[in-house]
Amino acid sequence: MSIRESVLSELKTAMKSKNVNSINTLRLILASLKDKDIIARGNGNLSGINEIEITSLLQTMIKQRHDSIELYKKGKREDLVKKEENEISIILEFLPKQLNEKEVELAVLDSIKLTEANSIKDMGKVINLMKQKYNGKMDFRIVSKVVKERLL
Repeated sequence: MSIRESVLSELKTAMKSKNVNSINTLRLILASLKDKDIIARGNGNLSGINEIEITSLLQTMIKQRHDSIELYKKGKREDLVKKEENEISIILEFLPKQLNEKEVELAVLDSIKLTEANSIKDMGKVINLMKQKYNGKMDFRIVSKVVKERLL
């Protein structure tokens, strides 16, 4: 089942169970997908965006929510922090299983070795390789931090 089909299926389930938080988040995902599909069709891709692009879209949505959480914490808005965290947990359901911190560390070391990176100037090469190999499977904010630590 594709990610798009999974989101639609989950929306139907959430509507039946009257889970308002899930319904709202799933509708946000579908609205974003439709926006991207419209742009893709305008560029000649009549089938809309593919699974890789959907994964990237979901990661972007998660990143936006993490950024919002930081701002809400500064503003002492715990109610909004909880709402954003809830949305993140719902969005994460549609992404591949995320690698844990140890697995990320090993992947970074492997990528550094493969790209023969030896300074911070090579960070882009390492990140690009990791995006090709692990797209959707890890949080690249964490990856960036680990790569910086290893290359400094």
